[in-house]
Amino acid sequence: MDIIRKFLKSKNFWVSTAREFLFAFAFIAVVAGALYAYSGAWPPLVSVNGLSMHPHMQDGDLILIQKLSSDQIQTYEEAKLSGYKTFDGYGDVLVYRPFGRTDITPVIHRAMSRVNASSPMWEGSTLAPNSGFVTQGDNNYLFDQSCAICPNTPVQEDWILGVARFRIPYLGYVRSLIGIFGL
Repeated sequence: MDIIRKFLKSKNFWVSTAREFLFAFAFIAVVAGALYAYSGAWPPLVSVNGLSMHPHMQDGDLILIQKLSSDQIQTYEEAKLSGYKTFDGYGDVLVYRPFGRTDITPVIHRAMSRVNASSPMWEGSTLAPNSGFVTQGDNNYLFDQSCAICPNTPVQEDWILGVARFRIPYLGYVRSLIGIFGL
């Protein structure tokens, strides 16, 4: 205990610097732990890159996500009946990795509908090869499944990192910069 008291009260430059780094690290660990405890996902924060969710999410926004099972996710079709809205639109906004690929940037788009395997994904579309979600950006006219994002394949539950819950403007730029430096 005497060593701890000396460490906490020392005026030595190197000891006080180490103490400040230790407190900063402990603070960051507590915040990261709390975010993980809430979100159930790692990373709990993702940044928006692009304008596909404009005007409800902007390029450079930092988004807090929460992991949910697929039966807890509300689609646009379901939410329109109940009145449930997130980010000024009906239904939940998903953060997912197309085809489960970790080598590409996750997509942040709204869950429009649920489909079952061997059912049309929308009127006149091909049959879904698997059950999952049809998704679309709020600023897009095409479903992700009808373009190069996730062609002819609904978003599967194991591809979903989480559901967008909270938006912090501009802090996504900071997260993107940190990612550039490999941190």
